[in-house]
Amino acid sequence: MSISERKLKLEPVRRIEVFTGAGGRRAWSEAEKASIIAESGRAGATVSGVARRYGLTPQQLFTWRRLARRALPVEEDAGTPPPEATPLFVPAIIEHGEPEPQAAPHRTRRRKAQGIELEIGGVAVRIGVDANPQAIAAVIRALKA
Repeated sequence: MSISERKLKLEPVRRIEVFTGAGGRRAWSEAEKASIIAESGRAGATVSGVARRYGLTPQQLFTWRRLARRALPVEEDAGTPPPEATPLFVPAIIEHGEPEPQAAPHRTRRRKAQGIELEIGGVAVRIGVDANPQAIAAVIRALKA
């Protein structure tokens, strides 16, 4: 069957949607947006489900949520650096204890450096000796946030 023959064949209509109203873009007030954003953040709610309920796309609701997070005031005394700032490292604390007795020279083994262990906000992170400095900085920023 050719394309022109296919066009001439009539099939029964299965579904019709009727749009009422002015159409075009909807204007959402800030209060409506805030209510929808709050609903999408409730326990058990999904962004897709909330967006569907209000006739939005999930992308639009994600954009509203991101813009709302950016609009939140940043606490100056929280100690978190702005995203553009270079990461700051705390000084290392070296504990001096009793020197360990030396083993016989023929049994002495050199131990390879294991890395660094950090504790930030109750979360312990072990960093290996071959870790990328940019990855370390990203992990520290994430833990501080």
